[in-house]
Amino acid sequence: MKTMGEIYKMKRFLTLVILLNLVLTVPVVLADDGMWTFDNPPLKQWKERYNFEPSQEWLDRVRLASPKVNGSSAGFVSANGLIVTNHHVAAAYIERLSSKERDLMKTGFYAPTFSDELKVPNGEASILSSYDNVTDRIRSVEKDAADDVEAATKRTNEIATIEKDCVDTTRLRCAVIPFYSGGEYWLYRFKVYTDIRLVMAPEEQAAFFGGDYDNFTYPRHDLDFTFLRAYENDKPASTPNYFKWSATGAKDGEFILVSGYPGSTARLLTVAQLAYQRDVGNPLQKQVWELRRRALERYSKRGDEEFRQAWPGMRGFANSLKRLEGQQDGLLNPRMFAKKVAEEKDLRDRLKARPELDKQFAPAWTNIAAAYDKLPKMANRLAYSNVSASRLATIALQIATYHKEVAKPNDSRYPEYRDSRLGGFRSSLMAPASVNLDLEEAVLTDWLTDARRILGADDPFVKAALGDAEPAEVVKRAIRETTLRDPAARKALVEGPASAVDSSTDPMVALARRIEPIVRELRDWNEKNITSVETANGTKIAQARFAVYGKTMPPDANSQLRIEYGKVLGYEEDTTLVPYKTTFYGLYDRALSFDLKPPFDLPERVLNARTKVDLSTPLNFVYSADTIGGNSGSPVINRNAELVGLNFDSNLQKLSNRYWYIEESEGSRAVGVHSAGVIEALRKIYDADRLVGELLGSK
Repeated sequence: MKTMGEIYKMKRFLTLVILLNLVLTVPVVLADDGMWTFDNPPLKQWKERYNFEPSQEWLDRVRLASPKVNGSSAGFVSANGLIVTNHHVAAAYIERLSSKERDLMKTGFYAPTFSDELKVPNGEASILSSYDNVTDRIRSVEKDAADDVEAATKRTNEIATIEKDCVDTTRLRCAVIPFYSGGEYWLYRFKVYTDIRLVMAPEEQAAFFGGDYDNFTYPRHDLDFTFLRAYENDKPASTPNYFKWSATGAKDGEFILVSGYPGSTARLLTVAQLAYQRDVGNPLQKQVWELRRRALERYSKRGDEEFRQAWPGMRGFANSLKRLEGQQDGLLNPRMFAKKVAEEKDLRDRLKARPELDKQFAPAWTNIAAAYDKLPKMANRLAYSNVSASRLATIALQIATYHKEVAKPNDSRYPEYRDSRLGGFRSSLMAPASVNLDLEEAVLTDWLTDARRILGADDPFVKAALGDAEPAEVVKRAIRETTLRDPAARKALVEGPASAVDSSTDPMVALARRIEPIVRELRDWNEKNITSVETANGTKIAQARFAVYGKTMPPDANSQLRIEYGKVLGYEEDTTLVPYKTTFYGLYDRALSFDLKPPFDLPERVLNARTKVDLSTPLNFVYSADTIGGNSGSPVINRNAELVGLNFDSNLQKLSNRYWYIEESEGSRAVGVHSAGVIEALRKIYDADRLVGELLGSK
């Protein structure tokens, strides 16, 4: 009789054999692979694997119930504008409502009535109202271009025209979105809610229990949820398309779907592009994030209030670095990288068998590789020639750029300054928000110090920013003397003539004026030498893929609405089994096993509720849907479009899925908050009976 270890090794061997065989027959949609657009859902796979045949009405209802909040995912869960998302997605909103005297991240919040709900400064939620394929229109203006640069110009001009016409006609927010590396273009129309209020949030320690130790791991025990509400005309918005809340939640083996906004994948990149990411891009990104994190850590050591201010950024960079490490490990895995090489070879070999296609499309790979050969020598300049570490400096640079861009014809501007987007740009720029001067000064000083060390004192950006002065000297004056903390001062500069910016003596505006030409030069270099080449040749590769395989694969994620699917499922890890769910038993056991020492301590309210909570209630769970960063806050729903959970993380096995889908047999899982656990916490820990009634449709 074989031991468990021998059985496990045999299963891993068979999995490897299966994967190697699949490499020889690529591409196929593997298992629960794919972040699919709503115009092309995987109906065939759903029918064959799960006997699921949704109607168009079902798909439309799910789409309209899936708002984007703070750049991530969320779901409407009542007809009165109630939104659920992750605590960590809403954290920026909670922080805007917090202060030294009232730290809602630490204490949590619950509004027992509508009138108690707190309006979030510059809060926003949007839904994808409708969409149309405009690929043929874009192609028609590109076809007579002499080169990639002219094609990019014509394409940009036509996109600007389409977006402006859409805004003028619909009064919605409109954007032309590329998919398949430019293989398709779709016009997306968004309804935007600009009055968002905080309804309920647990304490951050309950939402992020276990801290970075437990991040990207499983089993997990986190109450990572928050409730917001969209308002219109100072009343709760009417949202007839919403997810009914399942009181029982996700069940073992159940088919589930996930609707949300996955941020970015790179599965359709060429081998040359992936090699750059592996050898240059990812290591450089790691260096940048580590420098930003260390600056925050140094500041946080000044005192408790400084720690409170720096903590969100520190947590964010720690999360990003851990995710990046997993992604890089994937690229460094010879077996996985060989799979990408084999996929590319398969496509190119199939083109060679059709000479008319090969002649048309084969040069695309060579052109992209040649462009990427230019990138390493510019990488440091592109990475460090910015002031994004400081909100005030970023605002100043946006204002300086704004006047140069709006002086151009609409179709010649940078996309963010086109007429179709200026309303949102101005709203964001003018929004009141607290800016901590000590924090701004510390992080911008450290950033410019590092930029000078890495780029050298003679670098154009460094010379423009600092001249012969020390970073601390330049930054202190800019931060302490600027008037840009006041939204009225920003408004005066934006709505006034360009000469007001040109003649301003505000030291932060002066800093922005000096660096703006350098930032512009680098952006233009990148667009001419990299972006335009990527788009033109990525389009050809997408067309080649369509010609050889058809539209059988989803496009790479790009922060637009997608639908994913899979099943609730535990997994094997080494020689043990990991259950599909955790419970409140596990939460209290983990906390007490560490003697309530951080980061395994519990807020007093959660700790005291352990005698009231039904400890067997599911808390977190895992499932095989193909998710990535940006899916945080995504509703996990069943075939009846009932919300059974809320996506908030993944395990370590899944981190390299930026570059490829990882089979469920290898333990790749998304992690969610169980809908039954949310209800139990609301009732027994937070006494939020009104909210429970709204969710379950009872008084």
